[in-house]
Amino acid sequence: MAHPIFSEDHDLIRAQLHRFVEQRVKPHGPKWEEAGFVPREVLREMGELGFFSLRVPEALGGAGLDARASVVLAEEVGRSTHGGFAITVLVHTDMASPHLVRFGTKRQLEKYLPGIMAGKLVTAVGVTEPGAGSDVAGIRTRAVRDGNAYVLNGAKMFITNGVHGDLYFIAARTDPEAKGSRAITMFIVEKGTPGFRVGRALDKTGWRSSDTAELIFEDCRVPAENVLGEENRGFYSIMANFQTERLVIGAMAMAEAREALRLTFDYVNQRTAFGAPLWDKQTIRQRLSKRLAEVEAARQLVHNTAWLDAQGTDCVAQVSMVKALAGDLVNQVLYDCVQFHGGAGFVRETAVERMSRDARVQAIGGGASEVMLEEIAKRFGQAVAD
Repeated sequence: MAHPIFSEDHDLIRAQLHRFVEQRVKPHGPKWEEAGFVPREVLREMGELGFFSLRVPEALGGAGLDARASVVLAEEVGRSTHGGFAITVLVHTDMASPHLVRFGTKRQLEKYLPGIMAGKLVTAVGVTEPGAGSDVAGIRTRAVRDGNAYVLNGAKMFITNGVHGDLYFIAARTDPEAKGSRAITMFIVEKGTPGFRVGRALDKTGWRSSDTAELIFEDCRVPAENVLGEENRGFYSIMANFQTERLVIGAMAMAEAREALRLTFDYVNQRTAFGAPLWDKQTIRQRLSKRLAEVEAARQLVHNTAWLDAQGTDCVAQVSMVKALAGDLVNQVLYDCVQFHGGAGFVRETAVERMSRDARVQAIGGGASEVMLEEIAKRFGQAVAD
């Protein structure tokens, strides 16, 4: 059935992504879970197919699409049942590289963007620190001007694509006297830059097929020409991109929830107990049906928010609703799916077991649910006052 928010172009992209996930991801995803990262040849293949340039303007060689394309991408990679693969892709396409696309100079774009779109340069964004997550203004990593370079000192934590990435967009404090929102600058840091190293690869509960790292900067000299955007305006760059980041995380979460429900519907129709399929138990089929209704409602919120964003509407409140609702709901859905799989839902060979571990971070990463609810409350309070 045609969807009023999505066009034929979006449907074609979805069909192409669906085939790719079925053929290239699902059969090999378990091996990537064991290895701890997605093979770079898979990402290069996605780049060749045009999946990494959906949101890049046509003038820069991309498809020039809007947030609806990001949602299509997030839903299809989320449907893979491998959250680590999904977040590897989405960090590259919608959380890291947009910093370059939006604020890069002509030289920076010419140097890096072709490799990013082709999947030859995998990107990461370094904002979170051991002592600063959702509180971006609390960043402590320092960058001090020294001639034609900046010297970076500090650490970043929980950085997706951090171990095997090629290009990093790093937030650092450049004005020690100003308040956080006016003191942060973004820098382009290439892998292999002296003074920059991966402190350690992090051993996570879920998203096992994504490489996540602690990054260390010790007198790391970054050329001044690698400043990304305006000096001391990096906070606003981060805030602007948070909207896309949170939207795609919500879209991914609801795709995972729908796929987990599909797997569970299949399972309870095949598994018998007391002489009949589990589906015959009213409490089971009603619980799953209610979860499906909740997920479908949240998915429609995701789609409408993508449409609002595409129209250029201020939709910070709606994006915050998406992130808070989807992050919590996917965990509730996976809890029920594991429950109705019984013992099979507690062994590593079952997709819902992996998905339940992957889901937990959805209420944390990209803005904790509590932070999102505060964003909603601020705007709701203003609306009431007006």
